[in-house]
Amino acid sequence: MEYDMLNGLRHSVQFVVEHKDTAAVYGSGALEVFATPAMIALMEKTCLESVADKIGEGNTTVGIAVNINHLKASPVGATIRCEAEILEVDRRRLVFEVKCFEGETLVGEGIHERFVVDSEKFMNKIQNAE
Repeated sequence: MEYDMLNGLRHSVQFVVEHKDTAAVYGSGALEVFATPAMIALMEKTCLESVADKIGEGNTTVGIAVNINHLKASPVGATIRCEAEILEVDRRRLVFEVKCFEGETLVGEGIHERFVVDSEKFMNKIQNAE
């Protein structure tokens, strides 16, 4: 399957920061603010959702690289909007630009790469690897 038609695709997700999403809970910090690992998970989820229904039945994407800057802390209760855009398609490798906003303020940005895989083959390979 060709994935070039995905180039330029955009998708966004809104998310409200809860206590479970804080650095204190994740263990990535001591404060009750939106954790960097939680922000990265939101970015990955946004990218995953953007192509889920466009890459063929039985396929999914897996994250292979993350290069993110967390620019500003966000408190519990903040609404975060994550935006993703596909910048590059190289066969089954998809390169996304991702940005997170609290209101109009940019709080995180970076590049995330995902790879299209056949779900069943991928899991069989993992389960049979020893």
